[in-house]
Amino acid sequence: MHCINDCLFPPTHTNFNHHPMRTLYTLALLLLAPMAYGQGTQTKISAEELQLYNMLMDYRASKGLAPIPLSNALTLVARTHCRDLAINQPDLNANCNSHSWSSQGNWTSCCYTRDHRQASCMWNKPRELTSYTGDGFEIAVGSSDPKYNGYTMTARYAMDSWKGSFHHNNVIINEDMWKNTQWNAIGVGIYQGFATVWFGKEVDAEGAPERE
Repeated sequence: MHCINDCLFPPTHTNFNHHPMRTLYTLALLLLAPMAYGQGTQTKISAEELQLYNMLMDYRASKGLAPIPLSNALTLVARTHCRDLAINQPDLNANCNSHSWSSQGNWTSCCYTRDHRQASCMWNKPRELTSYTGDGFEIAVGSSDPKYNGYTMTARYAMDSWKGSFHHNNVIINEDMWKNTQWNAIGVGIYQGFATVWFGKEVDAEGAPERE
């Protein structure tokens, strides 16, 4: 099984840190806007994204788990999908969730539904956009619903949301169906009202992203 139904949405309030979150379960693979990326493209990680990565690793350390190497390829995928969701809003189409990809970029578009029939659309995104050869597994928080317009995602809100979600939390700390999985690469993206984290089993030969 490659996917979990676990997706988080922001609260109906402009400050993520001072309002209860809404939860809908979903696990996904995400990317940028209408841009073409060649294999081996060096991406950058923002201060907020780096903070989220450090929070994730601190949380894993508290559970006695090893850190996961930061991946240039998976960070590019994560940042790309955040932008695609925020700008092109493929999750607003009927029955499509935030695992969906628009047709406005150099990738395969799809409407990802709760039955996971389009799961390969998710797993293949690292290979479509980067030199990474393995599957991608993603957790996400955010929504393109117009009532959330103007929200700015933070590392703290994303982290607290995922820790409070059974399925997201299991991916982060390798519990339940992920107990025997070893993560060897991780990418982080934050853009406007979205945050995504991508996990991979294979080591990323591209190494780590640069800092902004």
